[in-house]
Amino acid sequence: MSKMEQAKMLMKVRKLQKELQKMIIDVEAGDGAVKVEITGEQKIKKIHIDPEYVDLDDIGQLERWIEEAVKDAIAQSQKIAAEKMQPMLGNLGSLGL
Repeated sequence: MSKMEQAKMLMKVRKLQKELQKMIIDVEAGDGAVKVEITGEQKIKKIHIDPEYVDLDDIGQLERWIEEAVKDAIAQSQKIAAEKMQPMLGNLGSLGL
């Protein structure tokens, strides 16, 4: 791969990173009790807990909903990033990666 092709590939990767930074993925758990906002870079932006769903005698359930929502949000962001990276992966072999 020529230096010019490498530079173009690097620009595409940087553009994709910026897209992922701006992308927000919303995930719910517990029928809306917990909502998680995460970026395409897997950075949590916000966790919202609806107090109407919270049973103070069963905090364990709330913890499970939060864990479920965060895991789902990360999985979705990974899937989106992988889909966006797929077209570039074939060219990475030419870079020696």
